[in-house]
Amino acid sequence: MEHHLSLLQRYRRDRRQLIEFLVSSGLIIEFRTSSGSTASLSNIDFDTVSADYLLQCVKSGGVVDVSEASNKYFDESAYPVSIPSQLGDSYFLISDPASAGSPPRRLPPPIKVKRNTNNASSSSSKQDPANAENVGSSRSDFRVNYKSTPTTPTRPVGNSGIPPLGLPSLRTDAGKLLTILVLNISEAMDACIRRNLIHWAARRTSGQFDLPQISLGLLIGIFKSDFHNEKSYIQWKSRQTNILEELLYFSANVSTTEHLTIGSCLEKIRTTKEWDVKMSASERVEVLSSIRQVALKMSSLPGQFDIQSETYYWTASYHLNVRLYEKLLFGMFDILEECQLIEEADAIQELIKLTWSTLGITQKMHYAIYGWVLFQQFVETAEGMLLEYAVLELQKVQSSEEDDGKEGQYMDSLICSRQYGGREVKLSMVQAIFLSISIWCDSKLQDYHQHFNQEPSNFKRMMTLASTVGVLTSGDSTEIKLIKLSTLNDNTARKIKRYVRRSTEAACRRVASTIDLESKVEGTHPLALLANELRLIAEREFSVFWPVLRHWCSESLMVSAMLLHQFYGERLKPFLKEVSCLSEDARLVLPVAHMLDHYLTQLHTSALHENESHHSFNQNLDHYQIGEVCRPIILDWVIAQHSHILEWTGRAFDLEDWEPLSFQQRQAASIIEVFRIIEETVDQLFGLKLPLDITHLQALLSIIFHSLDSYLQRVLNQLVEKSHLYPSTPPLTRYEETVIPIVKKKLLEFSLLDDSVSMKLNELTTPKLCIRLNTLQYIQKQISVLEDGIKRFWALVGPSNVQAHAKEEPQETSERDFLTCSEALDELFVTTLNCIRDIASDSISKICDFIGARVVFWDLRDSFLSHLYRGSVERARLDIFLPQFDTVLDRICGLIDDSLRDLVVLSICRASLDGYIWVLLDGGPSRAFSSSDIAMMEEDLNILKVEHAELFIANGEGLPRSLVEREAKLAEEILGLFHLQSETVIQMLMSASEHISMKLDPRKHGHMHSEGANTLMRVLCHKKDREASKFLKRQYQLPISSEYDDTPSDSTLRSPITFDLLKRSTSMHWTTNGQSSFKSMSRKLQKAASEIRNVNWL
Repeated sequence: MEHHLSLLQRYRRDRRQLIEFLVSSGLIIEFRTSSGSTASLSNIDFDTVSADYLLQCVKSGGVVDVSEASNKYFDESAYPVSIPSQLGDSYFLISDPASAGSPPRRLPPPIKVKRNTNNASSSSSKQDPANAENVGSSRSDFRVNYKSTPTTPTRPVGNSGIPPLGLPSLRTDAGKLLTILVLNISEAMDACIRRNLIHWAARRTSGQFDLPQISLGLLIGIFKSDFHNEKSYIQWKSRQTNILEELLYFSANVSTTEHLTIGSCLEKIRTTKEWDVKMSASERVEVLSSIRQVALKMSSLPGQFDIQSETYYWTASYHLNVRLYEKLLFGMFDILEECQLIEEADAIQELIKLTWSTLGITQKMHYAIYGWVLFQQFVETAEGMLLEYAVLELQKVQSSEEDDGKEGQYMDSLICSRQYGGREVKLSMVQAIFLSISIWCDSKLQDYHQHFNQEPSNFKRMMTLASTVGVLTSGDSTEIKLIKLSTLNDNTARKIKRYVRRSTEAACRRVASTIDLESKVEGTHPLALLANELRLIAEREFSVFWPVLRHWCSESLMVSAMLLHQFYGERLKPFLKEVSCLSEDARLVLPVAHMLDHYLTQLHTSALHENESHHSFNQNLDHYQIGEVCRPIILDWVIAQHSHILEWTGRAFDLEDWEPLSFQQRQAASIIEVFRIIEETVDQLFGLKLPLDITHLQALLSIIFHSLDSYLQRVLNQLVEKSHLYPSTPPLTRYEETVIPIVKKKLLEFSLLDDSVSMKLNELTTPKLCIRLNTLQYIQKQISVLEDGIKRFWALVGPSNVQAHAKEEPQETSERDFLTCSEALDELFVTTLNCIRDIASDSISKICDFIGARVVFWDLRDSFLSHLYRGSVERARLDIFLPQFDTVLDRICGLIDDSLRDLVVLSICRASLDGYIWVLLDGGPSRAFSSSDIAMMEEDLNILKVEHAELFIANGEGLPRSLVEREAKLAEEILGLFHLQSETVIQMLMSASEHISMKLDPRKHGHMHSEGANTLMRVLCHKKDREASKFLKRQYQLPISSEYDDTPSDSTLRSPITFDLLKRSTSMHWTTNGQSSFKSMSRKLQKAASEIRNVNWL
């Protein structure tokens, strides 16, 4: 700080030297004042003269207009230092331009700078005395006249908007002397004054200090030689004479003779040539003694209120005393950071209090003046802490107690004059301070949205200040009356509503005045910008201002919400009449208008609920007719998307090659495209941010249902019936050993597939079937994601229609309607999306079943069905073919989604067991099993179940062992029949034949069991047993197996080129020929059973 102060003093010194050089060099020919040309320079205050202006005058002829020079000085102090240029646009910035942000887009308000040199605390219009009042009441006048840097610019006088106190005006230039009384004193001069004051005080034996005596003491002890230059001495001397003139010459208690004497003496002191050149020291003492006599007489006059330490000057010169004390208090602020008190503020304040007896300051007056000073400093700097300090001081004024009424009488005598209601009103100083602050607060509250937009935290402090000093009543009475803000006062509530109404209206007008320009700059609709700006106003009202105002008027938020709603509604109504489609303007305006309507309704409802105890203000909002206008337009838009989405779904499916997207994403690319189209439609619908109802949601879900259902149906239409996968059923034969081989054997009949079925089977390869399954599983998962997203969007958009009008209906009715709507919503999702889930689930089951049958009965027919146990069990055991199952399952697990693995593996497990049973019962003439073969066959089945259980159980991570055991139960029971003696099986067959129904469908698994006639008949056909062969020959005339040649051939077996993955059926299937053969055999069994029941056929 010392460095900055030294720079400041250096700047002052250099400036003085420059001006002194210009004046003494003869370059300036003439000085002109308002009264004409003047040769005396003693009355010119060069501290308030622009040095740049003097230089310009020297260049232009040497004629100086003193008034213009003073105006130029204040202009230079009020604005940043500029660089002379032709454009006049180069200047030094106070702040860093990089941190200042972009310039505002709005037009600036018109500049209306009034440099008022009138008394800021006076109602007088005199020229010279006016400057003094500016000093006393406006903090801007107390600033340093010399500025070394633009870091603390002087603001134009009168810019603060604080009404003057109305103190009596000063009739001399004492106001100007107060401006530089302390701040323009050098360190050497300060030491000189201190030294003389100490000597003067030491010579006094009694009595109190007063201002006239101090000035006289300084004039006696300080001489021209104590100053560095003549100008400083003249200025200092003028200050002392002005004080003496103000306090003595214009005193009402001075006689005419004394008045003339003082005037004559003061004129001698002012005249430099006479006072400092012609007059001797004794003559100067004589002049000062004459003044002292009058001063002593004034000092001896008693005070009016008999207060301890009271002097005549307490009331006689209170207008100067208050200004001087105000000036001293302003000295407690840091000159470089005016929003901060200096570190020594407390100590300085204690020193300032020593002047109380001299200036007539009491404790209560101190609180009032200090609060007034803090308030003015807050207005200049916008530092919130200063306002808090001011409130504390002003609260002390109200809480302080007066001794015996004398202090109150004294303070009431300190009169300030104000103009109110077209007439002059007399107020005490405290009342004037409170009134000035109240008027300032009232002016800011009229548009608090503007004044507290940048510093919203100061709003609460300002309301506390207004509550402390009171607010003006809004009546027609000419009496000034300040009412305190009370939470239970109707007048307070009306006042707050008035502030809210005016501030909101002003904010709306301010926004509307620039909205057209901003619309052109940003290229958007004015109503869209206006809605956003009004919402910002409402948000500030709710978050910043209402939490403060609600303590005095909880209805204030409703007032603001209704005004904003009405203001925008008047401009939106013509626009809504022109809306007929979702044009670009409609997409811009309607969403933000709807959000503004919804937000203002929320604010209004919140305030209404808080204000339930007060029913004086319960007007409802007239909602914008956005929903009524948009409902048919949105529905038409949704319906128009239907054909578009179905077309894209069909196109994506037709281009599908059923290849996985990646190793991580194993579904088809087409379903990704379908869901992308659906999600885009959902986003577009809810992205409109317009009110929706259940009809719009129903139309959207209908689109989703039809697009996904169309996709699923196309997937199913690509499949073929599983019956085409099974081999033809061979004829029933009996085993008989032959010695002479048959030369010409019969060939087995095989059914041929249609070309269309064959082409479909060629396309349904294992990888592609796996991708289809993954795609169906993806649909199920994505349906849940889509449902959650739609419900989340609906919760944000849909319920607004119910909540917006909920307050207009009874609470029970609103809750009942909401529950009904919620139930209808859940039912709508169930009937649409759950249906898609069911279709996808059925499709997964069908394809899984198809995969198992295809793998075993189509892909592994040559390697498994055609060779297992053919010719001899021992030479064609199961373990030879198990590696092929490993290959198939490994490939499937690499293609299928993990969530589908168990279903597919279970299907293959069932199909493999069905294939094993097919070998046992329908293996054809080349398969016959002896009793010794059964043990090896049981071992093979155990291998299939246990030893190679990892094929289906997947090391404990796949199918449960108990499930595999259940699936293998039928195969175990059939093997158990081969263990039985042929006589036992024949008896079981005869018993079962009695229950054979001609309507029996052998393809149904429910009718396929180990003790059925169908099963028993085939067990006898495949038993390598003489008794079984004799029974079949005698009763059914079955041919021997050696008559047929069932060697597998590529021309007869329909073996695919690639492996495929399908699920196992839950039943055994035979061809149509096999069914006819079985029906005829059933009739023979029924006939044979009656013939041989009592005959020993063996």
